[in-house]
Amino acid sequence: MSKTSLALGNVRSVVILLVISFHSVLAYLSSQPASTFPFDTPPYGWKAFPILDNERWFGFDLYCAFQYVFLMPFMFFLSGLFVWPSLSRKGARRYLTDRLLRLGLPFVLGVTLIMPIAHYPVYRVTAVDPSWSAYWAHFTALPFWPSGPLWFLWQLLVLDIAAAALYRLEPRAGELLGQVSGAAGGRPGHYFLALLIASGLAYVPLALMFRPWEWAELGPFSFQTGRVLHYMVYFFSGVGVGALGLDRGLLRTDGMLSLRWARWLGGASVAFVLWLIATALTLQPEPIAGTRLAADLAFVLSSASACVCFLAVFLRFAGKRWPLPLDSVGQNAYGMYLVHYLFAVWLQYMLLGTALFALLKGAIVFSGASLLSWAVAAALCRVPAGAQLIRGQTARAS
Repeated sequence: MSKTSLALGNVRSVVILLVISFHSVLAYLSSQPASTFPFDTPPYGWKAFPILDNERWFGFDLYCAFQYVFLMPFMFFLSGLFVWPSLSRKGARRYLTDRLLRLGLPFVLGVTLIMPIAHYPVYRVTAVDPSWSAYWAHFTALPFWPSGPLWFLWQLLVLDIAAAALYRLEPRAGELLGQVSGAAGGRPGHYFLALLIASGLAYVPLALMFRPWEWAELGPFSFQTGRVLHYMVYFFSGVGVGALGLDRGLLRTDGMLSLRWARWLGGASVAFVLWLIATALTLQPEPIAGTRLAADLAFVLSSASACVCFLAVFLRFAGKRWPLPLDSVGQNAYGMYLVHYLFAVWLQYMLLGTALFALLKGAIVFSGASLLSWAVAAALCRVPAGAQLIRGQTARAS
C-alpha cells in the first residue's frame, strides 16, 4: 500500500473521531442558553444542541468553532477523492447501485430506527409525560423528521448521482478534472487559490441571503441553505484530485504541500483567528456595516486553508500504518458514523446533574461514544450484510 493510501486511511480514523468528539461536547458549550430547548417549540434548537448541561467550558466553544469551519467541507472533499476511480472501474450503473446500497439504505434505516431512539432523551428533559408513547406522539407531530448527522448521507448520494451522470455523459471529463489538479503537486498555492475563489463564489452569495445556522427541511431531508454549493465545490474538488490518481499531484507524500506543512499550519491558524474576530463583530447589538460580508469571506478563507493544512500535515506525518486500534477505527469509520450520535446523546443525558466538570463530562461522553460505536460497527461487520454496507466487502472471521 502506498504512503498516500496509508495517510488517507489514517485521516479517515481521525476524522471519525473528530466527528464523535464534536457531538460529544455540544452539551457543554458556554455560548448556549442555560436550559434545554423545548421539544415542540420552533425553531427547535435541540436539532443542533440536543442536550444542554449546566456545566460549561469555553474551550469547547473554540474547539467546535474550528470544526464548524473545516470538518464538513473536508469530509465532502475526502468522499470525492475515490469517486472517479470507482466510476472508471465499475461504470455508472454499478457505481450508483453500490452507492444506493451503501448510502441510501443506511440513511433510511438510520432515520427510521436510530434517530427516534437517539432523540428520546431530548424529549424527556422537558417532558411532562416521559413515556415512550407520549414521546412518539410528539415526535410524529413535528413538522419534519429529525435525521441528526445522517443528513450527510443523502447529500453525498445526490452528489454521487451528479458525478455518475457526468461520467455517463462524458467519460473523458475525468481527464479534464485531473489536468486541472495535475499541477497542484508542484504548486499547491495555485490550487489553494483556485479552491478559495470557487468556494467563495459558491458560498458568499448564499451566506448573505441565509444565516449560517439556517436549515431547510422536507421530511427527513435537511440541509444548510447557505452551504449547499460550498459542499459541492469541495466534493468535486476531491473528484478532480482523485481522478488524477491518489499518488500524484496534490496528494504526493513528497510533494510541495507535504514539505511545506508548517506554512499551511501557520496560515490556517491565522485565518481561523480572523474568522473568529469577524464573526464576533457580527454578533454585536449594532454591527458595523460590512462585518457580515467580512465574516463570510473569512469563513471561506479559514475553511480552505484548514482543509489544505490538514492534508499537508497527514501527508507529511501519517504515511505509515498506525497501531491496530486506530487502524480498526479507520476500517469501521463509516459504521461508527452511523451510530455514534445515539450514544453521544444518551451519555450526555445520563450525566445531567452529576457533579463533574464539563471537561471531564466531555471526555467521558467522547470515550464512551467512541468505544460503543466502534464495538457496534465491528460487530455488524461480522455479519455479511453489515460488512457489505459498512466496508463494501464480505464479512471475515476475525
